[in-house]
Amino acid sequence: MRSSNSYSISTFCVLSDPRETKRVDTYLSALFPEKSRSYLQKMIEEGKIACNGVHFTKNKKVYRGDVIEIEWKVDQMELVAEDMPLEIIYENDDFAIISKDAGINTHPTPGEWWRIWTLVNALLYHFKSLGIRSENPEFNPSIINGVERPGIVHRLDKDTSGLIIIAKNDRAMHALQLKIAKRTIHKTYLALVVGIVKDQEWYIESFIGRDPYDRKKMTTLDPVNPKLAKTKFCNKWVIAWKYTLLEVDLMTGRTHQIRVHLSSIGYPIVGDKVYGNEKINTEAREKYGLTRQWLHAYRLSFNLFNQEYSFEAPLKSDLQKCLD
Repeated sequence: MRSSNSYSISTFCVLSDPRETKRVDTYLSALFPEKSRSYLQKMIEEGKIACNGVHFTKNKKVYRGDVIEIEWKVDQMELVAEDMPLEIIYENDDFAIISKDAGINTHPTPGEWWRIWTLVNALLYHFKSLGIRSENPEFNPSIINGVERPGIVHRLDKDTSGLIIIAKNDRAMHALQLKIAKRTIHKTYLALVVGIVKDQEWYIESFIGRDPYDRKKMTTLDPVNPKLAKTKFCNKWVIAWKYTLLEVDLMTGRTHQIRVHLSSIGYPIVGDKVYGNEKINTEAREKYGLTRQWLHAYRLSFNLFNQEYSFEAPLKSDLQKCLD
């Protein structure tokens, strides 16, 4: 992805089964759930979406192997610095490691209410107050699907807590994004799942993509534009003969990957409102006060500019309460 003036360009190849051909607006609305179908139709009419180098027509269908290019207009949102609690695990001139709380979006999204109280808002306030040198830019905007996400190298789901890397200059952003693309940043999570897992270690490899029937969900069953996802699991211990605590290593970084993989094999994460067990979720909320998925980004390790780094984040209080 690259940016030009007030636009950013996304290019990708269609991987869906050719027997499941769809109109481009239907296909893209499933692929980008944050964009409405009418918005995408308008982009088609304005010539902002091309297939194999030729602009789409309204009723054009997509097929496996098609290369789609989208020229996103960057959403010019006013990013407001907010004095929010922020747990900074580590910081140097190039990057910071934050332990994100649950219930906070990583970055603002279009819509009046969702432009405030995000991790980006907190970063803009805290790093300005820390006196980062003016010749070393505080944040290099990362533009994804037409939205500026200053300093954000990767993201966590709103209701997932734990470690996240923040780039503080252009040099670090480029290097870290390259490592994300090459999968050389090692990310380990802790997850509490429903059921007793007997295997000590196992591995899941499958294709994950948007659910064709619910564009806000991901699935392993006939997904839209599927991408290969690999997850490694290690059994930590069984709790109360009803739950199992797992250590999870992400070998790829797909949306909702851990949650979808665990749910697909019958071990949904406790508290997961989208992929979880409603009865167990109610019990966890009433007995332990758990109001979100029991998933925590526990450890990060990587090499940056010839120096090794490794960080761990203690469990947030609501997750620890469940174990206690």
